[in-house]
Amino acid sequence: MAIDLFQKIDFKSHGGLDLSWKIEMDALSDNEWKCIAHMINDLSIPFKAAIGIPRGGVKLGQYLNEYSTQKESDPYLIVDDVMTTSGSMEEYKKEHFSDKYAIGWVVFARGKVPIWCDALFRMPYRDWDDTVMTMMGIKKDDWSWRQN
Repeated sequence: MAIDLFQKIDFKSHGGLDLSWKIEMDALSDNEWKCIAHMINDLSIPFKAAIGIPRGGVKLGQYLNEYSTQKESDPYLIVDDVMTTSGSMEEYKKEHFSDKYAIGWVVFARGKVPIWCDALFRMPYRDWDDTVMTMMGIKKDDWSWRQN
């Protein structure tokens, strides 16, 4: 039986938010995961090794490691499947990579994305004041203030 990628269901996010719809990444096939890894590699700077945040990022990290450089000068790549509050990414980076150069990628971003991360698919979201935040194209090279 096929699993729907987008599901209208009430559930609590990893960050403790009550949500009314879910992105069910278990719906993706291995070929789709491989394609997503390829897409991220096409857009990312070179990286030493990919590390997937358990549980959602593990498979993506494994597929992205096929593209890793193993060069000490390149950053580590921390990955996850769906980002809602960015808590998991921030916590993982702080706990495991606080003294290392690391970048981040997620497949879907449902909310704000930390400056050191990128998302393959960014969704509009409601900010703290209930304003709908939409996205616009910004060249990364123009982000002179971007910090690791």
